[in-house]
Amino acid sequence: MHEVDCIVIGAGVIGLAVARALSLAGREVFILERERHFGMHTSSRNSEVIHAGIHYQPNSLKATLCVAGRDLLYRYCAERGIAHRRCGKFTVATTEAQIAALESIAANARANGVADLEWLDADEARRAEPQLTCTRVLSSPSTGIIDSHEYMQSLLADAESRGANIAYETTVTGLRPSPAGIEVRINSEAQPVARARRVVNCAGLWADRVAACIEGFPAQHIPTIRFAKGSYFALRGASPFSRLVYPAPQGGGHLGIHMTIDLAGVARFGPDMEWVESIDYAVDPQRAAMFAAVVQQYWPALDPGRLYPAYAGIRPKISGAGAATRDFDISGPQAHGVAGIVNLFGMESPGLTASPAIGQYIAGMAD
Repeated sequence: MHEVDCIVIGAGVIGLAVARALSLAGREVFILERERHFGMHTSSRNSEVIHAGIHYQPNSLKATLCVAGRDLLYRYCAERGIAHRRCGKFTVATTEAQIAALESIAANARANGVADLEWLDADEARRAEPQLTCTRVLSSPSTGIIDSHEYMQSLLADAESRGANIAYETTVTGLRPSPAGIEVRINSEAQPVARARRVVNCAGLWADRVAACIEGFPAQHIPTIRFAKGSYFALRGASPFSRLVYPAPQGGGHLGIHMTIDLAGVARFGPDMEWVESIDYAVDPQRAAMFAAVVQQYWPALDPGRLYPAYAGIRPKISGAGAATRDFDISGPQAHGVAGIVNLFGMESPGLTASPAIGQYIAGMAD
């Protein structure tokens, strides 16, 4: 049985950031990933936005780790030459009644330490984005976009350069805490193949299942992961906007069908939100009409025929339909009482932006 200091379960963007941070701290790290490649689920099926940190509950993990992670991420991308762009974002009110929602965002942003937001009236907004129809705009200059695959590749390379190893097509099926460490079973193996002093569960969509296979782990510390599917439609032809465009939020913890652009300049709209019971990445072309109706509120000139299905992603929610969105759930031995185990649940947006700060946070817990 192989002895190792740290095992990270899951090679999504957060698992890779955690593995990198642990490796940089001098830990011996093994990464176990159930798929044939890193980042095949939530980490590569999202909007690829670097969030400013304006939407999250003040003093929450989402808020503090997003704001810290944003600055770390921009710096890391600049140092490593990772493709990204600080393009900015407009959150738009298309009616007078929606301005209150923007004012609430501005107040929340100030509480989170985000001080660069700017107000634009309709004329100012149209001078910046001539095809935009709105009443008022809240501009976030520090919002950006990133090549998430290139970023994940760099995180893994950093970890491997410090001695980390990764095993693909490796599903964790059992974890048994013992005085000597945590014994790990994988795939169809009947006996443990490794023993680690620390195990970090970054399994994303399957984090609750991984936690449930820890012998003796208290069930009350395992929230149920619910699958929230979000589809995206892309736009044929040139993008109408140079910035990201978000509608005024309607409540329920969902930011609405917004427009993002990728680094090649392709415009995408999404995600919507649909509760599903299993992993399903098919995009229903019939949803295009609903997307078009939402987008035409701030871009009336949209020709719905230009929309085509792009891709879908699934967010690992720990709050159900109609419930308030919950904070990241990151718990170590001080919370649940099982030595050597750290679980990460509900690592949805802004997980990509927050990932470098999350890595540092987990490395600090390991110390």
